[in-house]
Amino acid sequence: MDRTISSFLQHLIVEKGFSRNTSDAYRNDLGQFWEFIQDQSNRDKHTNSNGSGSENANQVWSAVDINVLNEYIEDLRGRKGYRDTTTARKVASIKSFFGFLSENNIITEDPTESIGSPRVGRTLPKFLPEEEVTSLLDTAYKSGTNEGHRDAVIMELLYATGLRVGELVSLNMQDVDLSESYIRCMGKGSKERIVHLYPKALEELRRYLKHARVALIGHRRTEPSLFVNHRGERLTRQWVWTILKTYAQKAGIQQNITPHTLRHSFATHLLQNGASLRHVQELLGHSSISTTQVYTHLTNGYVEKEYEKSHPRA
Repeated sequence: MDRTISSFLQHLIVEKGFSRNTSDAYRNDLGQFWEFIQDQSNRDKHTNSNGSGSENANQVWSAVDINVLNEYIEDLRGRKGYRDTTTARKVASIKSFFGFLSENNIITEDPTESIGSPRVGRTLPKFLPEEEVTSLLDTAYKSGTNEGHRDAVIMELLYATGLRVGELVSLNMQDVDLSESYIRCMGKGSKERIVHLYPKALEELRRYLKHARVALIGHRRTEPSLFVNHRGERLTRQWVWTILKTYAQKAGIQQNITPHTLRHSFATHLLQNGASLRHVQELLGHSSISTTQVYTHLTNGYVEKEYEKSHPRA
């Protein structure tokens, strides 16, 4: 990997506050682009840089122009067959990187300023009807085991709070305030927010902490993680995905669901039951309300209801 890319990734984490997962996505996108321009450079005999020296690498970045970028986009969409959404994300990563190069005087001109991205439509989030959420949770609570109760509480919290799965598995014991019925979580961009618990979620969380978690951690009494596996270690995101798919199958839910499906269900059901868009934005931890607005397309008559409620002559 080119040193300049490594410097950019460090910049994203240290100065921009990006998460490790987001940084890894940039690493993948830029590493793929680096390989492409290296192949192009070797074929055209412009340079024999192997990426080990910053001077040679900088010459390669300076040689990138609009033609190279267009060829790369065509390669992504044609030979590699990426969808427009994936291509647009990779182009956005390249634009951010070249903006960094320009700001740090590594290149004199930014070739991405005039480049466009594939137009992509916004995919509507998939959510579960309220009765299917109830069926999913009831199925987990009926298991009668410590692991089963942990799994039920995990799904209950995902639906109660709208937490992302990464936020949920990162929770520690100190993040929970049972007396005030809330959890403190760290979201994207290291932004902290408070998520509240309804009585059922709070009750089941109390019971999990008192019984199931104690049994699961065994001798690991100092383990800080809120949710642990049978060895008393922090659960992974993949484990939560597996848990959800297992109980969805047991509950007879046909839709292919993920932890994010419960986040989408949380937001959609709040709006359907009268919550304001701004309130939902805050609960989800969205930095822009435009991200939250996609949920208004899922709610029957939401915009019409807001109009009738708000306009003085409606």
